[in-house]
Amino acid sequence: MVVTKREYSIENRESRMANFYTDNNDIQFLFRHIDIRKLATVCEDNFKFASEFDYAPADADEAIQNYDMVLDSLGQLSGDFIAPRAEDVDRQGNILNEDGSVTRPKGIAESLDKLAKAEVMGFTLPHRFGGLNFPSLIYSMATEIVSRADASIMNIFGLQGIAETINAFASEEIKEKYLHDFSAGKVTGAMVLTEPDAGSDLQAVKLRAFQDNNGDWLLHGVKRFITNGCGDVLLVLARSEPDRKGGLGLSLFVCDKGPTVHIRRLEDKLGIHGSPTCEIFFDNTPCQIIGERQRGLVTYVMSLMNGARIGIAAQSLGIAEAAFAIARDYAASRKQFSVAIEKLPAVRDMLLDMKTAIEAGRALLYETSRIVDMEIGYAKRLENNPPEDKTEAKQLKNESRKYKRYAAMLTPMSKYYCSEMCNKVAYDSIQVLGGSGYMRDYACERHARDARITTIYEGTSQLQIVAAVRGVCSGTAEKFIAELTQQSYEPQLKDLLEKLAEGTELLKKSVAFVKENGNEYMDLYGRALVDIAIDLIIGYLFCSQASTTVDMQVATSENGDNGAVAMKERKAMVARRFITKNAPKIAALTEIICSGDKSAFTDYETLIGPVAVE
Repeated sequence: MVVTKREYSIENRESRMANFYTDNNDIQFLFRHIDIRKLATVCEDNFKFASEFDYAPADADEAIQNYDMVLDSLGQLSGDFIAPRAEDVDRQGNILNEDGSVTRPKGIAESLDKLAKAEVMGFTLPHRFGGLNFPSLIYSMATEIVSRADASIMNIFGLQGIAETINAFASEEIKEKYLHDFSAGKVTGAMVLTEPDAGSDLQAVKLRAFQDNNGDWLLHGVKRFITNGCGDVLLVLARSEPDRKGGLGLSLFVCDKGPTVHIRRLEDKLGIHGSPTCEIFFDNTPCQIIGERQRGLVTYVMSLMNGARIGIAAQSLGIAEAAFAIARDYAASRKQFSVAIEKLPAVRDMLLDMKTAIEAGRALLYETSRIVDMEIGYAKRLENNPPEDKTEAKQLKNESRKYKRYAAMLTPMSKYYCSEMCNKVAYDSIQVLGGSGYMRDYACERHARDARITTIYEGTSQLQIVAAVRGVCSGTAEKFIAELTQQSYEPQLKDLLEKLAEGTELLKKSVAFVKENGNEYMDLYGRALVDIAIDLIIGYLFCSQASTTVDMQVATSENGDNGAVAMKERKAMVARRFITKNAPKIAALTEIICSGDKSAFTDYETLIGPVAVE
């Protein structure tokens, strides 16, 4: 049998590294570095569910063991089963049948069946609905692992936020109707939000929701760009108040696919071909309202979108990890000028930047997921089991508010940083391979196509910046960074911490200047402000990682130290490279912000010229 380049470079590699959880030292390290014990305690409400459900953990050790076992199983499934099917999935795509049904690629259907049998389709749902009740952090790890195998299937696996939204806001009747089937993997869902004239601007949604003579709700109108719009359960944002414009006229509804839900077309896309993107026509479709009228966008969809943005950040990490792995393998084996190309300084530096950027994104995303878990856990406790002691209750409320502010800032930061990083890594992966990377002999061209959507859907990078910069300019970033400075760090990191302190002062200077120039100026320089804040936060997270010795086995260092020490030393090197390279960038961005240049406002027409007329 003739072995093609693709079979050698992709399939053989997967046979060597078939578990996408255990083969990733950074995920393994962070699983032990982050205080998952505390998250488990919060998520399991002090493990009170163990007395009611046999499969609920009785203590933190049991919970952590469960997390590890599920991630290990999912890593094996992703490496052995999902990844080898990804190329065929990309080539086949989805098919819209004459009757309006959608036929998925064979590999997607097979993988969904495997995921359902693995009982991981209710990752964060409560035990009482058959869910795993895992923290968001563990779900982010799982989403990254699955996305590394095939980014397109993540768009179905990663839509579990639909079930979470139903659990958070729907009536008990609706929960009982849908959530058991979500957990069992019997149904998939879709977020049905955008329309032909309402993409990012969801306040412009026009799809009608109205009640018939019996008081039952119906939907009528068109939705477009709906990921997995052919799913079984649809969460639909619709205008329930015809006399009210804007977000306050919108409510959220749930409906089943059926004869009144017509898939009119499948979009012909650049990437993620295994994920169907649909245009849907609702022809007086029966539905049920989620929660209260007029809260569809402001409360429910914003919650849903925040969860989805965490998911896209994790998807971005998975794509980047897959693209980097191809580039590193190729650079180590491909010889030019009689040496492996990774020996060439320019290639070596590029690979180091790729690897560092991936770990930076992972540090930010996992910290964001931890913050979200604390926010959700404290909010649930305040609602369901508030402390009787007034002092304790007040303290819990303050902590809950703090985590909510942090989550509101870090979530768009993570989506923005990880998706932009993903595109850069995928682009550079092709560059490392040169002409071979441009060909379909290697999967990095697919990863580059898949990566492109991550900066667009669930809110473009520009919208993430608009959301995040409010947290930077309101003082939330400064407070979060101040908390990071209070941690214990290794003495040898002192010079790096001084650089971060200098950068923090530059951030304060930038924020002060922006405030003097108004909101329009803040939006103009929002990206620079957010970039500075992100670089500082990641810098501290890297220093924290370099100050912790965790019990794990990695490659032994040359001087014979054990794996834990080797990992600690390696993290110190990562921190030094990241902080040292970004210090001049922070200074340069500060100078740009404080330049006062408003030519984008004052000279726009002159600089850009007239609109071309055909």
